[in-house]
Amino acid sequence: MEAGGTAVGLACHTGDPHVAETLAVAGFDYLYLDQQHSVGGLATPVDMLRATARTGTTALVRVAANDPVLVGRALDAGAEGVIVPGIESAEEARRAAAAVHYPPTGVRSWGPTRSAYGLGPDPVTVNGQVLCLVMIETAVGVANAKDITAVPGVHGVYIGPGDLAVSLGLDPVTGPREEPHRAAVAGIVSACAAAGIAAGITGDPVTESGRGFRMVTAGSDVGFLKAGLGAARAARDALIEGDS
Repeated sequence: MEAGGTAVGLACHTGDPHVAETLAVAGFDYLYLDQQHSVGGLATPVDMLRATARTGTTALVRVAANDPVLVGRALDAGAEGVIVPGIESAEEARRAAAAVHYPPTGVRSWGPTRSAYGLGPDPVTVNGQVLCLVMIETAVGVANAKDITAVPGVHGVYIGPGDLAVSLGLDPVTGPREEPHRAAVAGIVSACAAAGIAAGITGDPVTESGRGFRMVTAGSDVGFLKAGLGAARAARDALIEGDS
């Protein structure tokens, strides 16, 4: 993304380390491990991040809330960045950025409990290596997009299209195709471009890159599982029809 291109990644919602590892070695730019809507517990990110380490894929964690404890745990577990949901104001964005960075830039606590303690970079160096991505997914957040994207330490905005649709009074599935939603998304992308940070979303990489997104999640473990099951079911049905 620093070179002006578009990073294409995947998402893991199942909370399974083996699945996370399988996704991480698939050759995509990043993998985000979901802790907001997944069934995984607090220990799950550690296991999944161990499984994805040294795969060459940037590992991100979407935390469950804008909570410095949750952000710190994800980063201490080995995440290279976090996606923080539900951001509606510059103050909330500042809180998220502060949780990601060590003092004097932020308030992240220095936790010497993992096995690699003392072997990695110092806090100042780490501050320049971790990503803070905030989610805009409400009408209020859209209205404050320019202020949110201007917050120092925020490296990008990830859009939650379903929640944004609901906030705009639209259907979460079909709403993203409607003009009010598209206009809101365009406003966020424009604010990100003006601030020099990345805009991210889930969707088709070619289509979303054309809309100005520099970070596109192309699919997820659950989505791939459903697609595979659909293909298998279609093959079974074709066989049954052929035998009838």
